[in-house]
Amino acid sequence: MEIRNVAIIAHVDHGKTTLVDELLKQSGTFRDNEELNERLMDSNDIEKERGITILAKTTAINYKGYRINILDTPGHADFGGEVERIMHMVDGVLLVVDAYEGTMPQTRFVLKKALEAGVKPIVVINKVDKPSTRIDEVLDEVLELFIELGADDEQLDFPVVYVSAINGTSSLNKDVTTQKHTMDPVLDMIINNIPAPSTDVNSPLQFQPALLDYNDYVGRIGIGRIAKGTIKENENVSCVRLDGTIKQFRIQKLFGFFGLKRIEIKEAHAGEIVAIAGLPDISVGETICTVGKEKALPILRIDEPTLQMTFSVNNSPFAGREGKFVTARKLEERLIKETQKDVSLKVKPNDTESWIVSGRGELHLSILIENMRREGYEMQVSKPEVIVKEIDGALCEPYEDLQLEVPEDTVGPVIEALGIRGGTMINMTNNQNQVRLNYTIPSRGLIGFMTDFMTMTKGYGIINHTFKEYLPMADSIVGERKLGVLVSMENGKASAYGLGQLEDRGVMFIEPGFEVYEGMIVGENNRENDLAVNVVKQKQQTNTRSAGKDHTVVLKRPRKLSLEVCLDYINSDELVEITPLNFRMRKKILNTEERKKFDARKNG
Repeated sequence: MEIRNVAIIAHVDHGKTTLVDELLKQSGTFRDNEELNERLMDSNDIEKERGITILAKTTAINYKGYRINILDTPGHADFGGEVERIMHMVDGVLLVVDAYEGTMPQTRFVLKKALEAGVKPIVVINKVDKPSTRIDEVLDEVLELFIELGADDEQLDFPVVYVSAINGTSSLNKDVTTQKHTMDPVLDMIINNIPAPSTDVNSPLQFQPALLDYNDYVGRIGIGRIAKGTIKENENVSCVRLDGTIKQFRIQKLFGFFGLKRIEIKEAHAGEIVAIAGLPDISVGETICTVGKEKALPILRIDEPTLQMTFSVNNSPFAGREGKFVTARKLEERLIKETQKDVSLKVKPNDTESWIVSGRGELHLSILIENMRREGYEMQVSKPEVIVKEIDGALCEPYEDLQLEVPEDTVGPVIEALGIRGGTMINMTNNQNQVRLNYTIPSRGLIGFMTDFMTMTKGYGIINHTFKEYLPMADSIVGERKLGVLVSMENGKASAYGLGQLEDRGVMFIEPGFEVYEGMIVGENNRENDLAVNVVKQKQQTNTRSAGKDHTVVLKRPRKLSLEVCLDYINSDELVEITPLNFRMRKKILNTEERKKFDARKNG
């Protein structure tokens, strides 16, 4: 059976995963009586809830006598390391572009990786059923992007297919009326345009894992494409490590992919995408070879982390109430386990009860926190900080390409805010009451920006950013929140009376009956200083009847904060306490008097 290896790449939410779903359904990969959900490829809960792909997924379908291996890749730049490595496993890509939004920051990012790897591109214009499409303009944008990224003549001559993945229709004609309920045009395009992989089965084995997985039975699993030769279950092989040393081991399990299943197989040949288990510390970029014929493939580059935060044991007054795993040992074990399958994550001890965890961005780290919270862990985390490097004697920090879409009437405040945060405007275009802004900005300037941005644009703004490069440190950037916070000075349950007395001081984050402790952040002050407040205060009971006695306290609704908003919101003297049931923001120093003394010394 002939093989085609293809990756699906796109900006976030342009429809990659929905397209893969349709290819799987319409290729007859499933039995008629199989129950299928939406977003088949997004397997974990967070992926399903947020509608994003976090980890690359491998699947395969049979079509007209061909085996097509498809890799669904993440669109977020935080998981861009996976996209880059996947390019070494495939011979072509489907670049999915939204027929209205056109090319976006991550479209550029993923296409750049594909062109650098020299794989064959096919452009898929998705969502052509939308009434607001602008297909011709989007095609021009795609062509301009190819030229800008230095595509050669062969890559510029890319075939185009028009689809509506959500409806399961496609056509080779941009006229929407020609859409038919079939994905054959896409599958035929893959077969006819994407070259077959090299199938040199007679040479000694060369296999390089580009992705990792992990399970408790077999440990680490390396996923990649066999470059040369044949690989068999129970065979003894050599692993050329990243430092050049060689280690022999036995392949305990060999897996192939079909549909959504990972299937145990006995042997596989050059060109096939497989997963192997047997070496407990197998790593991305190592080469598995025939014993005695060790020849390493070029090492795959892994993007370095750009952001770090401190994870520590929960030491608040409410520690241990909700979590199953609360000790330093359990936290460390879980963080180390995560590094087994996520090569972009780095963990190093800070002291006996805290660790510095480095990742590719706020989303990358917040998804790790969310997974741990759901598994029953309790912890505290600090404000994210960028990782500064010394390059050629100069201190450098990460910069990002930033693209914003905002309503016309909110452009002024957004431009002003980005100026304060060290942003440089590259471009500004208008499109039907929407303004698209392109900036280069230090990553430091984006920390804590999200909440302000949503307020400034009344929730209508769209923000996308992707790591660009390390550049010399910018001058002072406002990365801290301007407004102060309301901090509880008592332990107990918040009362309606206590909260009602403070309403004119700012915005509350809690409601009556919510349990608080001294040092916990309960609201945002209207001013720049922090204010210690008593939210548990009860109304004094007297035996004198007053005229206003029976008035019920009517409170404004508190501001609800998600995990990402909390991480974005805190300043460097604050922490987010995370438990399976709650997120609480708190001061590092809980005692009110001690905190006042510390602040006086700092400001003095």
